[in-house]
Amino acid sequence: MAQTNVLANVKELSRSGLGVPFLLVTLLAMMVVPLPPILLDMFFTFNISLALVVILAGIYSKKPLDFAVFPTVLLLATLLRLALNVASTRVVLLNGHTGTDAAGQVIEAFGDFVVGGNYTVGLVVFVILVIINFVVVTKGAGRISEVSARFTLDAMPGKQMAIDADLNAGLINPDEAKRRREEVVQEADFYGAMDGASKFVRGDAVAGILILLINIIGGLMIGVVQHDMAAADAMRNYTLLTIGDGLVAQIPSLVLSTAAAIMVTRVSSSQDMGQQILGQLFENPRSLAITAGVIGTIGLIPGMPNLAFITLALASGAGAYFIARRNAVPQQVLEKQEQVEEEQRVADTATQESKDLSWDDVVPVDTVGLEVGYKLIPLVDKSQGGQLMLRIKGVRKKLTQELGFLIPPVHIRDNLELSPNSYRISVMGVTLGETQIFVDRDMAINPGQVYGSLEGTPGKDPAFGLDAVWINPSQRDQAQTLGYTVVDASTVVATHLSDILQKQASKLLGREEVQLLLDNLAKTMPKLVEELPEIVAPSIILRVLQNLLEENIPIRDMRTIAETLAEQGAKSQDPAVLTATVRVALGRLIFQKINGLSQELPVIVLDPELEQLLQDAVQTGGDSGAGLEPGLAEKLHTSLSECAQRQEATGQVAVLLVSAPLRPMLARFVRHSIQGLSVLAYNEVPDDKQLKVVASVGK
Repeated sequence: MAQTNVLANVKELSRSGLGVPFLLVTLLAMMVVPLPPILLDMFFTFNISLALVVILAGIYSKKPLDFAVFPTVLLLATLLRLALNVASTRVVLLNGHTGTDAAGQVIEAFGDFVVGGNYTVGLVVFVILVIINFVVVTKGAGRISEVSARFTLDAMPGKQMAIDADLNAGLINPDEAKRRREEVVQEADFYGAMDGASKFVRGDAVAGILILLINIIGGLMIGVVQHDMAAADAMRNYTLLTIGDGLVAQIPSLVLSTAAAIMVTRVSSSQDMGQQILGQLFENPRSLAITAGVIGTIGLIPGMPNLAFITLALASGAGAYFIARRNAVPQQVLEKQEQVEEEQRVADTATQESKDLSWDDVVPVDTVGLEVGYKLIPLVDKSQGGQLMLRIKGVRKKLTQELGFLIPPVHIRDNLELSPNSYRISVMGVTLGETQIFVDRDMAINPGQVYGSLEGTPGKDPAFGLDAVWINPSQRDQAQTLGYTVVDASTVVATHLSDILQKQASKLLGREEVQLLLDNLAKTMPKLVEELPEIVAPSIILRVLQNLLEENIPIRDMRTIAETLAEQGAKSQDPAVLTATVRVALGRLIFQKINGLSQELPVIVLDPELEQLLQDAVQTGGDSGAGLEPGLAEKLHTSLSECAQRQEATGQVAVLLVSAPLRPMLARFVRHSIQGLSVLAYNEVPDDKQLKVVASVGK
């Protein structure tokens, strides 16, 4: 009942925010107010229990951020231990002349029972513990914390770029991206705090040595001078009490140092540390089998402790045997499954040969298809941990929300004609992308500026054509530190698919999709949808929407599009003219998509003489620009490319502003050859926006 009341009081203090201040006041009181031996026993026992709880929490956490409060706990535990040292030192020096039980039973037990009452042995044990704690554990953990903090900070830009890449590819939503960014910042804060907290543990070890020397020398002086004790008795009493005090403080200190080392050396995983060690250390039976052979051979040498060596050899051999049998079971199941599948394949082939051809054998073309080689099947198999299906769903959801119509499902199947590590993306039966990837590796993409090279297989990012290297997952942190953007194989495929679908959006929109768009609009504006087909033919509506998608303009605002078509359809049925009119109506959307919320738009304009030449070419050859002289076309292309590159280098958008008659021809002229250059007509810029001419292109 009393324990329940104590827990209730602790919870109440925690809720009120007074828990930590109360603890700090208690620690200060322990340094100032003399404590009776019974309280010292309770606090020393609590100190040992706290150290055990902390190290077990570190062992069972799956990643460092699961125990992010560890640096603070380490500081408080160190302060508690130092406060106990001060309190026990006071009691030892005041009452040490009365016997070895003067400072409580815990200190007496450690000073008498643990070291056998021999203070020489106690001194040796204490020195060994301090050396282990100070020289080995604390120094190593501090160095790892320092390096981890530096590498984590260096890797932050690469991790942020990887999160942005996943967000842009539709693999994650904004909430997940925000959570990951916060996790990256928390990780950097954690390792920075651990770097500082390790100095507390290091200082605690030094303080333990100094407190030991002060207690022994001060005790001898007090015992001999003030209490007229014999030098031998004073040496025995005060040394045993001091050693007991030092051991009862250094053992929890060593446990906490080990906990700190565990936290900074562990790797994030879905398993706790014990499962990781068992799974990785004993996964291969050959290591145990060879160990059994070596230990058994040593055990047969005359003069060796044969029983110990041979027993351990037999145990290692038995462990290797059972692990080998456990690993063999899945292999047998896999072979049996392959045999059944082969028999089924033979039976299906025989059945197909016996059937005559029919219209059922005409396989319809997949709207969007993804074919994979047999080594890439784990990417799409959920039972093997494949994430590609989920990521493709995310890509479809993101593009559907951005473009304004439902992206059709992706038909995934294996293709034995492909090389084992290759995949192929097709739209309407036409192959638009085929690349080789590696399931068990990550792709480190060079975004343009990196600080070193990586060992791995050279490659290319299939979506954007950037140089990349296929690396082992263990090199991920190193690659991010060097400035690379690191993604896994599933992300590579999903990003490539997203890029192709966005570029081919106009091919994915058909009559059925347009009718569904109009049906959806009819729920809120039935009269408009009822009148529209009478003014503009459905085929022309489809062509206008496809023209917008070809120029990367979303069709989410179907109300504005439908109203503009209904208003202008009586004047013209030309899809190009109607598209230009709809673009003007969507001017604010187009401007915001290009320039965001900025009020000023940097633009590239044409020299008046060149503009007149181009207008003559349009009048001669139409919007296709067939009347444009080849030499002039090449020079114009070169000049526009240079201007677009300069804008990109300064971090600004590249926009070519021309008259309305020239816009369709120039947009078609630069669409596939100059990436990132948008072409706007003067009448498409909203009246409340400002223009800034940054370049003028002449003949």
